[in-house]
Amino acid sequence: MSEPSEEGPAAPRLLWRRLAGRAADGLAAALVLFALLLPVTIGGIRPGAFVRLPVEALLGAALVLVLPARARRPVAALAGAGLGLLLIVKILDAGFHEVLVRPFDPILDWALLRPAVKFLASSAGTAAAAGIVVAAGVAILAVVAGMALSAMRLATLAVRYDRTTTAAVAVLVPAWVTCAALGAQLVPGVPVASKGSAKLAYKHVRKAHATLKDKKAFARMAEADAFRDMPKDRLLTALRGKDVVLAFVESYGRSAIETPPMSRRVLPVLDAGNRRLAAAGFSSRSGFLTSSTAGGGSRLAHATLLSGLWIDDQQRYRTLVSSDRLTLNRAFQRAGRRSVGVMPGVSRAWPEGSFFGYDTVYTSRDLGYRGPSFGWATMPDQFTMAAFRRLEHGRRGREPVMAEIPLLSSHAAWARVPTMIGWERVGDGSVYHRVPATAHDPRALLGDPARVRVEYARSIAYSLETLISYVERYGDDRLVLIFLGDHQPLPLVTGHGASRDVPIGIVARDRAVLDRISAWGWQDGLRPGPAAPVWPMSVFRDRFLTAYGPRQQ
Repeated sequence: MSEPSEEGPAAPRLLWRRLAGRAADGLAAALVLFALLLPVTIGGIRPGAFVRLPVEALLGAALVLVLPARARRPVAALAGAGLGLLLIVKILDAGFHEVLVRPFDPILDWALLRPAVKFLASSAGTAAAAGIVVAAGVAILAVVAGMALSAMRLATLAVRYDRTTTAAVAVLVPAWVTCAALGAQLVPGVPVASKGSAKLAYKHVRKAHATLKDKKAFARMAEADAFRDMPKDRLLTALRGKDVVLAFVESYGRSAIETPPMSRRVLPVLDAGNRRLAAAGFSSRSGFLTSSTAGGGSRLAHATLLSGLWIDDQQRYRTLVSSDRLTLNRAFQRAGRRSVGVMPGVSRAWPEGSFFGYDTVYTSRDLGYRGPSFGWATMPDQFTMAAFRRLEHGRRGREPVMAEIPLLSSHAAWARVPTMIGWERVGDGSVYHRVPATAHDPRALLGDPARVRVEYARSIAYSLETLISYVERYGDDRLVLIFLGDHQPLPLVTGHGASRDVPIGIVARDRAVLDRISAWGWQDGLRPGPAAPVWPMSVFRDRFLTAYGPRQQ
């Protein structure tokens, strides 16, 4: 009698082991190809994007074949981890394009982590924001480790089947070169020969190098200031005795007044405002500025306008606030005017505030608000303006003031928008617990582009109505209001390809104030038309200081 075979019971286990191995091989290959072929914009993610031949995979296979045996796995692990990091950069690029209309900057953009978490907390809640941050950290580690393991597994396969790998590389490399030369496409607009990952890595390395070089170059640029040593008796002479309010309206972009359906809600507010202010004796002129940012990064736009320099990243911002550049705020201060910042969005220490040149900064804690929050905005714009009136503009016997006031009610995610109430009712803001406001789930709202555009327009209309009503109620011959957007809203609102232009207007009862800018070519009224001049935001400081300084002989 023969002995029982030991292979019989083990055969199913061996089969399952082989199947699991094949599945793991297939998963490793799929992950690597996904990382190599993933587009860097959400709009580019479609099935055709993955019907391509990545040159990086061919070069990786060839490298594994020629490396010494002991170097293959370490090199594969390192390359896989690098590919994992590149995949994370691709995902970040896609997100940044959707929000800030630019790619991720791996050197400078870590500073955005705190405001991003703050925005998440205001939109989804503190617990949800903390969960998202932890999940993101775990996902990053998993991606890097998983890609390193996948690369090592594929390297082992390539060596095990070296003849097949060599033949595949020998055939596919000439095929890639031919497709690249001919511009071959299986899907319209998607080249078969892909080199996107290598190109992306190169672009980010170049950008990092340029960022490091820009610091010194920009510092020299900041030092070149025609107004640095101008005597105080020659600064802003045409605005002596005037109260100048510089109001930034969050996310108030050109799309708000030119793109339906937003324009259908915003333009009637501006047109009615023209009539109401004219009845109160005020005139206005308006144009466009091109912001240094889009979708977010308000501080960059503020710094650009106030400094007369193009501030489009965090490094330039930090370099600026460490310099002695003359800002508009400081120019008013040097000219003998009281300079204040009314900052409802500042809730903690703000050391760079000393650079801009304020005699007093009113943070959110100083404004005395006792009402509910409105999403990211700490308080309604009407309360912010009422607080400015109470603390500065309405005080008896006061000196003229220059005030910078960011208005926040139109900040994303536009889920909770206040309504106007009588100015006498504003008080300490506790009334807003009882005043109805639009209310939506931020997550559901941001998933509905049509609805989010309506709510965005509603918030812009509210902010503009607040300013118009304030001038109508409290304006006098001394008041000069400059109001503008800081940047365009998210591409979810504007669509991709929108300009970075924002409207700007100047309102005054004293006609001599507007006569000073007649050479600018700005149009009459609060609403700039399509033919209105468009300037880079960085030129405004110099043109403003020139227009309101001593007349040139």
